[in-house]
Amino acid sequence: MEKEMKIAVLIDAENISGKYVNVILSEANKLGNIIYKRIYGDWTSSQMGAWKSVILDNAIQPIQQYKNVSGKNSSDSSLIIDAMDLLYQGKADGFCIVSSDSDFTRLASRLREAEKFVLGMGEKKTPRSFISACNRFSYLDLLLEAAAEHLSPVEKAVPAEKNEKPGKNKKKKAAQQATVKKPVQKVENGSDLESVCAALQELVEENSDDEGWIYSGKLGYLLGKRFPDFDVRNFGAKKFTVFVRDLGLFEVRELLDDESETSKRIYFRLK
Repeated sequence: MEKEMKIAVLIDAENISGKYVNVILSEANKLGNIIYKRIYGDWTSSQMGAWKSVILDNAIQPIQQYKNVSGKNSSDSSLIIDAMDLLYQGKADGFCIVSSDSDFTRLASRLREAEKFVLGMGEKKTPRSFISACNRFSYLDLLLEAAAEHLSPVEKAVPAEKNEKPGKNKKKKAAQQATVKKPVQKVENGSDLESVCAALQELVEENSDDEGWIYSGKLGYLLGKRFPDFDVRNFGAKKFTVFVRDLGLFEVRELLDDESETSKRIYFRLK
């Protein structure tokens, strides 16, 4: 059995709302075993009220950091110091840095230089510099919206068609349903569908075998390296293979896995 990564979750409470706590822990749990859960802020401030009600229920350790200068986010330095301590002690394989602040860009880069996996989380306003410094980045506000209504961001944006007669435009509707739609709200500095499609075609051309086929797992890995903030859920899909298939840009080949008679390996090739 493959050993799980040991994950450290470090949250900038002065920059992130407590309403995201379930989304944060859910995403971090997908990486491995959460060993450290720490949250940084001035807990004497009334602004920390939303977090105070959830940190005990989720066993998150609050780290007190007084504001030495008015208007300055003083928790940044404390979070960075803790992250570097954990790095040098070798107690974590991956770090989940939760903030929309670009001040953590250098920290994310330094952790990656030490060959540690970095998952960034923040709102859509997060600067591109921090996003690019992470191995992967998740937009908390988009994920929260989807989780709250059990719908993808795209599904919530599709209006019901009015006064449509039975049987009318069936072909048009079928084509629309088979096409991946753009996100409801364009993520600031984020990857859009057009850019993702162009990157997919380029990656297939550059990394396919002699017959033009590329394994879906490899394609997803390469796309994640190109766009750290890429997440199929932002485009209304639940699985990467379904997302790529529905784009209509590639031929699809399914082969039974040599090690399992039930699972399949999916390959894509440009049409």
